[in-house]
Amino acid sequence: MKKNVAYITFLLVLLTACSSISVNTDYDKKIDFKSYKTYAFYKTGIDKVEISDLDKKRILNSIDEAMTLKGFTKSEKPDLLINFNTKSEKNISVSPYYGGWGFGYGWNSGYYGNASVYSSIEGVLTIDIIDAAKKELIWQGEGVGILTKNVDEKEATIKKFVTKIVAQFPPLEQKK
Repeated sequence: MKKNVAYITFLLVLLTACSSISVNTDYDKKIDFKSYKTYAFYKTGIDKVEISDLDKKRILNSIDEAMTLKGFTKSEKPDLLINFNTKSEKNISVSPYYGGWGFGYGWNSGYYGNASVYSSIEGVLTIDIIDAAKKELIWQGEGVGILTKNVDEKEATIKKFVTKIVAQFPPLEQKK
């Protein structure tokens, strides 16, 4: 009986750890994104983000890699400024487990069961892309998914968030 509960708990934790990252984007439809070639980070905004310097570095490195793969070049005089923000929230869920019917008299008879409690941390990474000349937000991508505290998995998780968000930039041309 306890082995079944442990197995179910393990499967749920595994499924939670493998859960996907959902991405939403928004952008100014009047912008010709083809005209942008270079980028830099918006240091003033990034300095205000309340996460560890190690995680900031991981996010910045992942954004650098993703933008380079898309053909953008980092520059001292950029066309685009990139900013990001984060937030997290602890989620707790309770899953009932009903064992079945018991036989006998007194406390052991009747229907029995117990509950399992699971906690996870849901993270949100928002990446803002700003027209450097106009100082206007032109694109924003937001990724939502489960975070890990495991140091060995952090870099991969952050890279997955950034890759899925930046994959949506620049937006596909609208059919007219």
